[in-house]
Amino acid sequence: MLGSPIAHSLSPALHRAAYAELGLDWQYDRAEVTSGELGQFFDEQGLDEQRLGRRAPAAGHDAPAWRGLSLTMPLKREVLPLLDTLSPLAESLGVANTVVVDDDGRLHGHNTDVDGIVRTVEAHHDARPASATILGGGATASSAMRAAWQLGARSFSVHLRNPMRAGELTSLACELGCDISVAPLTELAALGPLDFVISTLPGGVADELPLRPRSSSSVLFDVAYEPWPTQVASRWAADGGTTFSGLDMLFEQAVSQVRLFTGLPQEVRLDDEDRVRTAMRAAVGLPAVGSVVPASSPVGA
Repeated sequence: MLGSPIAHSLSPALHRAAYAELGLDWQYDRAEVTSGELGQFFDEQGLDEQRLGRRAPAAGHDAPAWRGLSLTMPLKREVLPLLDTLSPLAESLGVANTVVVDDDGRLHGHNTDVDGIVRTVEAHHDARPASATILGGGATASSAMRAAWQLGARSFSVHLRNPMRAGELTSLACELGCDISVAPLTELAALGPLDFVISTLPGGVADELPLRPRSSSSVLFDVAYEPWPTQVASRWAADGGTTFSGLDMLFEQAVSQVRLFTGLPQEVRLDDEDRVRTAMRAAVGLPAVGSVVPASSPVGA
């Protein structure tokens, strides 16, 4: 797990539980890697040299047998020039949160964040939004827009701290054939009650935003999860709306990563996947399969 900050990440718990359940003696750890340091990390770990066949492990030192990497901010775009191939989805979004290392050391980029949002909503809600509100303009916002599009949205209202950072989202909306409007977060109140919102803002940034659900079926998907519930999710739930936690997204995208790291396409289920899912959810304090963490409940992890 690479990124910054990542001390709070529950990805190691999810992945370790999965590999233990699968009987695989694999390690999954965190490494703090900030913007601009990814190339150095690859070099230090021998990933580039292994792929290009330029360097053997130093005497007395065993190079790690890498199966893959998980990436979080700020690396989901920075990794692209270091990869040999991109999946069609990762290439379309310009965002890869997953790197698979093949037997020849080649690096293949994938996006599992879209899976994390889509599968969470589809498993627990019949939402088919005609429009969606996206908060934030970073790499995860691109995945959020694609996920909302897969769920049915064909127009987007994008709100972020600096509207000048909406270039990637504007291009993506055009590629998807969708309408888009861009405005600062300070103009959210003018929208009134909303039906489908995905917040990709860092923890705490959305706390005071004036978000209100239109009805009990209105969805707020807050990708933040530590701490949970966020203030904005608590208010949305108190007003009768439906909330989804970023921990549910983290879990579902991790399932796709486990599939990829074990050699499967990300859309193909593992053998005994229900058993693996149960172990992963228990490892981070999520309710049993078929439930999500409501905004009125803490995450016990």
